[in-house]
Amino acid sequence: MKKRSHLANNGHNGYRGSMNILDQELARVLALKSNYKLALKIARIETVRDFLMVFPAGYINAGAPDTISSLTPDAQALVCGTVEKIAGKNMFPTKAAFTEAIIRDETGTLRVIWFSRAASSRIKQGDQVTLTGKVHKNKRGIFLANPMISIPVTEHIIQTDEAASKDALTPLYPRIRGVSPYLAEEWRTQILSSLPPHLSDPLPHEIRKKFHLPSFENAIRYVHAPSSAAWAEAARKRFAFEEIFLIQLSRARDKKLREAEPSYIIPPARERLDELTARLPFTLTGAQQTSTRQILEDFSRPHPMARLLEGDVGSGKTLVAVLAALAVHSAGYQVAYMAPTEILARQHFEEFCKHLKYFRATMGLLTSSECRKFPSKVDPSGSTHIAKPQLLRWVKDGTIDILIGTHALIQKSVVCKNLALVIVDEQHRFGVKQRSQLAQKGKTPHFLSMTATPIPRTLALTIYGDLSLSLLDEMPPGRTRPITKIVPPAKRAVTYEFIRTNIASGGQVFVICPKIETKEDDSARSAEIKAVKDEYQRLAKDIFPEFRIAMLHGKMKPVEKEKIVQSFRKKEIDILVSTSVIEVGIDIPNASAIIIEGADRFGLASLHQFRGRVGRGGQTSYCFLFTDSKNQKTLERLKALEKARNGFELAEYDLALRGAGELSGGSQWGVSDIAMDALKNLKLVEAAREEARNLIEEDIELKKYPLLQERIRHIEQQELHFE
Repeated sequence: MKKRSHLANNGHNGYRGSMNILDQELARVLALKSNYKLALKIARIETVRDFLMVFPAGYINAGAPDTISSLTPDAQALVCGTVEKIAGKNMFPTKAAFTEAIIRDETGTLRVIWFSRAASSRIKQGDQVTLTGKVHKNKRGIFLANPMISIPVTEHIIQTDEAASKDALTPLYPRIRGVSPYLAEEWRTQILSSLPPHLSDPLPHEIRKKFHLPSFENAIRYVHAPSSAAWAEAARKRFAFEEIFLIQLSRARDKKLREAEPSYIIPPARERLDELTARLPFTLTGAQQTSTRQILEDFSRPHPMARLLEGDVGSGKTLVAVLAALAVHSAGYQVAYMAPTEILARQHFEEFCKHLKYFRATMGLLTSSECRKFPSKVDPSGSTHIAKPQLLRWVKDGTIDILIGTHALIQKSVVCKNLALVIVDEQHRFGVKQRSQLAQKGKTPHFLSMTATPIPRTLALTIYGDLSLSLLDEMPPGRTRPITKIVPPAKRAVTYEFIRTNIASGGQVFVICPKIETKEDDSARSAEIKAVKDEYQRLAKDIFPEFRIAMLHGKMKPVEKEKIVQSFRKKEIDILVSTSVIEVGIDIPNASAIIIEGADRFGLASLHQFRGRVGRGGQTSYCFLFTDSKNQKTLERLKALEKARNGFELAEYDLALRGAGELSGGSQWGVSDIAMDALKNLKLVEAAREEARNLIEEDIELKKYPLLQERIRHIEQQELHFE
């Protein structure tokens, strides 16, 4: 007998509002065992609301099952048939247990695999079963992997007077690792049937009416058990709008509060900026000039700047940051620049020193492994190692004008005298709390965020709704787009010969692998993924024995990594085999080709970043995407990289093709799949943005909307918690 839900026992009484029921801990409501608590915590599911907000990825019409003969790879299918055979087996060579069955309908037979023995306890030979899952294909043909068996009907959850629909929709849920989908379905049914009537709704009635959105109560029930496709779509639209609206509301309030704070007024220092640009061997692009002007205009206002500088790979973001820093230095204030990796922090330190040495700027580098100061007393044109306590003293007394470093900058021991500008590079790699900790080193300093990760316009409007946006959508003179080619196994040898010729002509090559090493306990599938250590040995011994080859990965000590990068930059290495540690910012002007092993295992954003590592010296460059995949969707995604002229185009393409997925993934930005899908709809995003702004203008504290106030507080807590 099933345990009765605590929701049902407690009922509606005793709560400040019915929305609070949804904020109860799931572990208390369902009396969960410790292994399930851990699995749910890892999946970031802690409350009843979190669990119910895991929506179906899609629906299948159970009233019209698929015939076995009509199945196609990569499609979601619902198959009804008879179990002809079923047996437990072991994989070779790992001996992992799995269950294999043969299902027959009137059109043919189908192989079905479950990667455990649990299925054999649910069905037996001769049973009539309904299976729901994704269709796969290998050398043995079409098969289903880990399908759900005989999914229970959940129509009893909803009481409706509508005529019975012809739709018999079966929801398809994403798997929660460590929780059986059957158990998750049991929990879902239990919770939905126990919810009290008349759930409160955080969305104001006038907004729901304006955009024809169902109430929270109807939406939460119909998204899980829709009586029709129309109701399923209406429920999903409501939750997509709500999530985007709540984020916009939070951002609009942050912006309004920030604009009420005083900040440093920084004069434009045009003569010094003109002097710096006159020393450059090239002219600034129009986009760099526009972005610099926008930043200087923000500096002239009495409230703190909050601006996002978004630029494609190699578009010259660092130089814009240098110009902004020079203006602040000229006014007698300090600058802090935080980068996501030590390699990148060191590189930016050198770049700032190169440009600002003519303006008597004193600069410091602070990472977990070293501290440096520029200029050195011994060599005024170079930097020198110094002790950390000494560097911190100079930061505190204002001797250091510009401090560059990693997350080491947010340590409590770092105290600034008059910090007026905070610059964060690749800001999405830092948590909300980390970024705010750096800003708190000064009294409401100006804030400049930078990213080379292409962001679709609708995502930028939502996630960065509180930031002004500057776009670097032009490339500096001489920069050409790398020629990108997909390389199947049959063309590897030809590509290696091309690389040999390229290196012989003076070029240098990156080879990127998805992981560091192959371990003894790796599964057969995992063992197929190229590893840096293995590939380094293979290339050095069997493919390119005549060339100088080195490897780079995240487990190396910072000093080792820096030594290898410097050797590569000095052309003492021909081929550098690396993990994704080189993804952002590493500048090797002579690098002319990059091979990406297992390209299908990386997101488009990462692939685009990798590609940006070559051709930085203006030479013709090449990006080779090595893949063994024959999956059409995968190849289509890689072909998008071949065709896209820039990262912005690639971002919009990826959003249209797959719903933001790997390029700007929901987990990375803290946005659910259903909201990411809604980001395809610019009108919806702009409508949510406009409504949020109007509400904040009317009531910045949201005193008239306590449920909205509660939801905003929850969102902000999540952002801090999940960083």
